[in-house]
Amino acid sequence: MSVKLGVAPIAWSNDDMPELGGDTTLEQCLSEANQAGYIGVEFGGKFPKTSEELMPKLNEFNLNLCSGWYGANLRKNSFIEEKESIQQQLKLFKDCNSPCIVFAEVSGSIQGDQNRKLSTRPKMDLDESKNYYKKISEMGKYLEDEGMPLAYHHHMGTVIESQEDTERLLENTHDSVKLTLDTGHMLFAQGDSKKIINDFNERLIHVHCKDIRKKVLDNSLKNDLSFREAFLEGAFTVPGDGCIDYKPLFDILKEKKYSGWLVVEAEQDPAKANPFEYAKIGYKYLTETLQKSNIEIFNN
Repeated sequence: MSVKLGVAPIAWSNDDMPELGGDTTLEQCLSEANQAGYIGVEFGGKFPKTSEELMPKLNEFNLNLCSGWYGANLRKNSFIEEKESIQQQLKLFKDCNSPCIVFAEVSGSIQGDQNRKLSTRPKMDLDESKNYYKKISEMGKYLEDEGMPLAYHHHMGTVIESQEDTERLLENTHDSVKLTLDTGHMLFAQGDSKKIINDFNERLIHVHCKDIRKKVLDNSLKNDLSFREAFLEGAFTVPGDGCIDYKPLFDILKEKKYSGWLVVEAEQDPAKANPFEYAKIGYKYLTETLQKSNIEIFNN
């Protein structure tokens, strides 16, 4: 087995807060991602929206498109409405040979509201949950038939946040609903990434390697900060700079024969955490730790 290493552009420019890295060019992001050693990048707000423009840009820096975020409103929309909404991104990702779409439900999300404490995040009752599982199963089957798997991303401040939320989602949906495991979000929600990998390895097709600064996490939980407050305080960082030991996670991934992407993704203020330097820290840590787990790294 082998894995591929990618990086998310959110370290260079934050789409939800344009003032963070707003002056950073796409070319700087792609060039530094390549120089740091990565062979893939996830999609970002500054990326061209057509394959005719995007593919040459990625090829210029010897990078692959290794997925990207899709914010869904399937709680409110019908399956047909959401199917229409995803068409542009679906076409782009298919044309650019992305392995999957990182799919997350944002209806009612408080992740972007600095005044909303994480304890007030939205939740679904039993009836809504059943209806949601049915609709997302339809979406999973549709995207699977289109050759673009749905990789569901649990996320702080949303209806699917905790380990329990994630487990219920996977237990009550069609097998075509796959998983993006985000190690940072899972720890923030006080969940166990190792258990998720063990229990749902057949659904796991994408991994976000996000680390956590424990002191900031503890303070965020103690004072019930908003997601944005926690992120601006520096809750997230790259692997090797936080408290997560990835060796046990990688050992399980090897046992389960995982062969997808490992994507370094850490929302940080680029004025405080130089994106290139932190990208290199993450790459160095991942390559060294994967070597200890005897996992081969695929290169272009």
